Amino acid sequence: MFYRDERLALFIDGSNLYAAAKSLGFDIDYKLLRQEFMRRGKLLRAFYYTALLENDEYSPIRPLVDWLHYNGFSMVTKPAKEYTDSMGRRKVKGNMDIELTVNAMELAPHIDHAVIFSGDGDFRPLIESLQRQGVRVSVVSTIRSQPPMVADELRRQCDNFIELDELRDVVGRPPREPREEPAAELENVE
Repeated sequence: MFYRDERLALFIDGSNLYAAAKSLGFDIDYKLLRQEFMRRGKLLRAFYYTALLENDEYSPIRPLVDWLHYNGFSMVTKPAKEYTDSMGRRKVKGNMDIELTVNAMELAPHIDHAVIFSGDGDFRPLIESLQRQGVRVSVVSTIRSQPPMVADELRRQCDNFIELDELRDVVGRPPREPREEPAAELENVE
């Protein structure tokens, strides 16, 4: 539930939202997403969080990051870390939880409603804190994927759960083929 005069802020965990949409078989059209939430309230800020592979000559996610930056999103990026796991596989890690949490806490006195695009259960303490400060919190993720992309404790804590699949007609577009997205490979490894 949204109110037209509510001051809103969006907090988009890029790799988590990408993985959730991919599991449902569509891509996010970020222009439509921003327009949808501008329609739902007074959108003060739309943050997008992603880690970038800095040592690659060209990152497939770079055009998206640049487009978002020029089209009203506040970009929060940091270099991803590469490592080799015990099986000898190349892995990338780039957890943006702290950056998202800090921004949400700083903005809390200025907003009425926070919309968190992530199913990561690590955000439950953030949601509890925002609620104690009088901020309503919606979580956008999916339970329709196998396995579900949203942690049960997150769904229970938030004021409003928005099923991503139900936004498909509003903010979705067919996936591009073939698609390489390093954000999908990023693991939230502590």
